[in-house]
Parts: sequence; structure tokens; C-alpha cells
Amino acid sequence: MEMVNEAETKSEAWELARELVRIDSSDPGAYEKEIGEFVYGWLRGRIREAGLEADERDEAGVGAESRPESACGGVAGNCKGAAESAESGAGQGAEGRACRGAVAAADRKTGKILLCRREALPGRYNVMARIPGEKPGPALTFICHMDTVMLGDGWDEARPALGAVTENGRLYGRGACDMKSGLACALTAFSGILKKVGRGMRPVRPLVFIGTVDEEDFMRGVEAAIRWGWATKQDWYLDTEPTDGQIQVAHKGRLWFELTMEGITAHASNPWKGADAIAAMAEAVSLIRRRIKDCPAHHDLGISTVTFGQIEGGYRPYVVPDRCRVWIDMRLVPPTDTAAAKRIMDEAVRTAEAEIPGVKGSYVVTGDRPYVEKDDQSPLLAALRRACQEVTGREAEVGSFNGYTDTAVIAGTLGNHNCMSYGPGSLELAHKPNESVPFEDVRRCGKVLGRLAEDVVFGN
Repeated sequence: MEMVNEAETKSEAWELARELVRIDSSDPGAYEKEIGEFVYGWLRGRIREAGLEADERDEAGVGAESRPESACGGVAGNCKGAAESAESGAGQGAEGRACRGAVAAADRKTGKILLCRREALPGRYNVMARIPGEKPGPALTFICHMDTVMLGDGWDEARPALGAVTENGRLYGRGACDMKSGLACALTAFSGILKKVGRGMRPVRPLVFIGTVDEEDFMRGVEAAIRWGWATKQDWYLDTEPTDGQIQVAHKGRLWFELTMEGITAHASNPWKGADAIAAMAEAVSLIRRRIKDCPAHHDLGISTVTFGQIEGGYRPYVVPDRCRVWIDMRLVPPTDTAAAKRIMDEAVRTAEAEIPGVKGSYVVTGDRPYVEKDDQSPLLAALRRACQEVTGREAEVGSFNGYTDTAVIAGTLGNHNCMSYGPGSLELAHKPNESVPFEDVRRCGKVLGRLAEDVVFGN
């Protein structure tokens, strides 16, 4: 087997990460236009340098979703509609079949690399490149989001958010660990396979790179990829989120509610003439906290949690408030599911209405993503563990990811058990001022991804 050029991978991934950090792709903020163009151009250049031909498909205006809701379902972050569509074939219907047809056609054209840029949201493009294999699949796919959270305040003067400063073996900047260093590792691993194909090695299985938009907000980029047929139940998906050296394969469910209490306004000197919506909300919040705390723990994912992230209500201290609204984030572990959470919400509304006569409560679900459990029989997990062992000399720990990722959306929507995370850096440093990633992590992950790609694509 032709081995990964370690010195080349090390320097290229690190320098590419610095270039990516210098590009503002904040969400909300500058968004992904510039970085998407950079990634597309970088891939085109590497295809040409390898002596290969690109089958380019720059689909401006195709597939864009102008509405603020999710691309897969009626509510932002709602997997249910996508899952139902995937089962019925509707969600991956004409669009999905057309994209899969393009992929199949590209795979039949010897030596051609499919390179596609497609609009997922107005002015915001997903990027995809595919190296065809002699077998149709399963393909190994590196999927990386190109956006970051807002640049934010609090950065050291010597380490600005877009400075890409390197100091004491660390790269500083917004997205350094979440996830531009991981994006760089995936791109250089993909480029390494391009070079080998250009030198005459014949890939057995396809290798795919997908760069998504909107991961840091409603994840509509990956939802669009599912709808277009870029993501399937059969293929293997690895994102490069920061995982502290672990392979992370399980995710808590994420369920969002908007809870409203409608009361009756009155002067505070005569509160019995009104119905206090904020007092009713306090009753509901207290009950929800107790019920979630009592939910059973899971052996991999830990405990279910609830956060009351935003609240509004009332006018002045001397007025009985007639309206209160709170936004709720639940992170659920088996066996507590959406139906169980709705029962808790129903009980909370009944309790609030009983405690504060005259109040009426209601709620809506604004986001629903299922939990994802580990599959010990996953062939991607086995292949990734082998690659980690070969590169680092020790077995990688397998854990769970506290947040929700693009691969979790694919797993939860399509029922795909070959979806996981492995990338440089620590999630504890993400989204903070002075976000950083260590050089050694980037070096390690670049080598692991390169080895994984070689093993899977060339059938080693």
C-alpha cells in the first residue's frame, strides 16, 4: 500500500486551516459565500494538479430555499418531515433522483471527478466533490460545515478572530477548532486520494467531500443535501467536529418548545381581578424541571436535560401580566422521546392552569431531532478504529457527542448507522473568544483521515 506522505499532510492541513480561519464565514454574519467559493476553487485546483478532469456542475439558484423554515419539513430543525419523505421517496424524489443520476453518470465516466456547487439557501452554497469507484458503494464521505458562529467580542488584541495567529503550537481564531481545522484535514485527505488516482491507482469505492452551510443555525445545509440525494442511508459519513481524540458516535435528541401562558391583566393592587401569566409560567417551568430530572439515564448518553433559554412577559411591576412566553431546549436520552416530552408539557400546562385560575397555556414544537445511539457493528466505526490504531499506536476511545452535528442529522433522518465524528480540537473551546486548536491534533487527524480514506477507497 502506498503510504500517506506525513510531512506533506502535516504542513498542508495546518496551512490550509490558517487560510480558512482568515475567511469570515460567521453565521449569522458574513455567511458562507466567500469560503464556499474558496473551497470550490481549491478542489478544482487539486483535481487539475492531479492530472484529472472535473465534471463541474455549478448550479446557482437551483434548490435554494427562501423560506426560513427547514428544508426538510415545516419547522426549522424538524427531521420528521424529512424522514417521512425519505421513507416515501418524496423527499428524495425528482431532485434526489436527478442528483443521484448525475453521480451515477459521473461514476461511469472514467477519470472524471464530479464537482458540484448548489444553492441550499439564497446565496449560500453546499459544495460536493466525488471520486468514483469501481464499485458503486458504500462511499466514504467527509462532511464538514463551512460556517462558524458569530465572531463575537472578548478576543485578545494579539489574537483577533480572523487573525489565524499561531503561538506555542496552537492556531487561534474563530472556527479554529469548530471546524476549519477539521475541514482542512478532510480536504487534504481528499486531495491525497486525488493524487494517487492521478498516478494510476484505481479506487474500489467512491470518496466524497461535502461542505455544508447553516450548520451553526438550523442545519438546513445538510437537510438540503439529504433532499438532493447527496446523503443516503447506505453510504458512510464522517464529520470532523472537535472530539478530543475520541470517535464520537452517539447524540442526545434535541427537542425545542415554545410555551405560552395567556392571562388576564389587572392592577397589581387588585391581583385577584387578573390572572398572572408569569406566575403560571413559573409553575410550569418548575414541573418541567422536576420531570426531566426524574427521567432515566442512558449508559452511553448520560442524562436528559432541559434549559429555559429565553423568556419574555409583562409590562410594568404594577401590572398583572397577561402574557408570558418561554423557549425551551430539551436534550433527551433513551427511553425518553418526543412523545414522553409532550406528556410532560401537557402536565405542565394543566398544573399551571389549575394553580392560577384564568390562565390558558399552550405550546408548539419548534425543533425535533431524534437521539442517535451507537451501533457497535458499524463497519465505518471498525474502519476508523483501525485507522486510529495504525496512526497513533493506541485504540481510540469511543464516546458520544454532546451537541448535534451534520452526521447526526443524516443518522436521525435516514436511519443510517454509519455516521460519526472525529476531528481536531476540543468542543470546550468552541464558540468562545480565543478559540484555538493544537498543531498536534491537526497533524494526528490529518494522518488518520488520510489512512482511513486509503483503506476504504483502495480496499486495503
